[in-house]
Amino acid sequence: MLSAALLSASVPSAGAAGLGDPVFPSLGNTGYRALAYDLAFDYRADTRTVDGTAVITVRPDRTLAHLELDALGLTVHAVRVGDRPADFATHDEKLTVTPAGPFQAGATTELTVEYTADPRAALPHTGWVPTPDGFAVAGQPRSAHTVFPCDDHPGDKARFTIAVTAPDALLGVANGELTQTEPHPDGRTTRRYVSREPMATELVQVAVGDYTVRERTGPHGLPLRDVVPTARAAELEPALALTAGQLVWAEAHLGPFPFEAYGILPVDTDAPDAFAFTGLETQTLTLYKPDFLRRPEAEIGPHMMHELVHSWFGDSVSPARWSDLWLNEGHADFYGLLYRFDRGWPDDRGRTTLTDRMRDVYRLGDRSRHDSGPVASPTAANLFDGQRYAGGVLVLFALREKVGQDAFDRIERTFLREHRYGNATTEDYVRTASEVSGEDLGGFLHDWLYGMRTPPMPGHPDWTVDPAGDAPGAAAGPVAAGTAVREGGTGVADGAGVARGPGTP
Repeated sequence: MLSAALLSASVPSAGAAGLGDPVFPSLGNTGYRALAYDLAFDYRADTRTVDGTAVITVRPDRTLAHLELDALGLTVHAVRVGDRPADFATHDEKLTVTPAGPFQAGATTELTVEYTADPRAALPHTGWVPTPDGFAVAGQPRSAHTVFPCDDHPGDKARFTIAVTAPDALLGVANGELTQTEPHPDGRTTRRYVSREPMATELVQVAVGDYTVRERTGPHGLPLRDVVPTARAAELEPALALTAGQLVWAEAHLGPFPFEAYGILPVDTDAPDAFAFTGLETQTLTLYKPDFLRRPEAEIGPHMMHELVHSWFGDSVSPARWSDLWLNEGHADFYGLLYRFDRGWPDDRGRTTLTDRMRDVYRLGDRSRHDSGPVASPTAANLFDGQRYAGGVLVLFALREKVGQDAFDRIERTFLREHRYGNATTEDYVRTASEVSGEDLGGFLHDWLYGMRTPPMPGHPDWTVDPAGDAPGAAAGPVAAGTAVREGGTGVADGAGVARGPGTP
């Protein structure tokens, strides 16, 4: 008779529904890692739908009778495990795959999912951005699985190859480098793109439309590729031409650009509800609303820096959990503000230094913590509100005041180097800060990140905090506490960002 332990080990288990992330508990899946995605999108102009094929390379960490992928709004036609058909079922934003035999622990396996999607479908949340002649993708934070089946959590980064097929009158683009162009006799063309480094599912970009590619060269020969609506190319050129100079500034602070290319995709739509943000850091190809990029440089430059800095904080080093989002947004706003003031552009209240700005943000610190919780403790409803942005900037400013500029710069570069192309937690950042500075910063940063009261600001004993119950008519900081914002609507764009409602993706 088998022992209880041996009997238990011999029975395949099932992956649990969701990773249990405190912000989105049902997002992601247990029991395996996704190593690579080979995605194919075939845009059908007559129906405005997309035929998709996702080949996902997975490696189970235990024997599984079935595994689950995140999927919503996808009409699944067939699933294969290896070269054999597999049973499948959809439920609760999940696609359950059951092969003829169990997935074996440690054995790399390919899953193939064939499906159809409608970018215009009404879903509880969506990563599709429909345009008059195609679509783009904006999957952050929890909607990549409306575009392709996946393990939709930033903690499971993978390699991506993306093929986009579109009528010859249109252009299909995606993240990474164009490696193959294949014309078809029926008047369509397939373009294949390869991302050199791993990518989180939320950062995938795929677009089809009447676009023109503008190529130029950045620092150290870095290829710059902008994908611009053909009819808007001339009017958007002044904004797009700013990127090379912005890269020089960013590299001086953060080190070499981490990816094979960079560029901007102003999506070809003016629909006010196309997406509820101004820019999104999809890896190597940042998504923008075109109207925003028509503004003067002093208005758009800080926000463009915000999105560019995400290439380091967010794309190269991605959050291990959604509660680590402040590392992305706080850093992007911090350097966006530094860029603003370095260029001599006052903010919306006439402030000309980061210190002046942070004094006002500091004054509202207790109110922000009361209304939105601590900086590193978001919920799904307030994930993208001002605490992750202005609150994150305030934490970084306090750290710089505590350790000094030189030590702060070393902390930043060491953190980026140690976690390059991977994931990092808030604890990882605290650990790096302590090791590089040579002092235990655990208690100091814990109070700033998790405390319900705003700690004293190092070097500024005269700074005061309004009581949390005080509610002046308008915040003196960049955004009123509790206001939902997205991508630069706090510090760097001074209201240019578009507000998100609580709980929206």
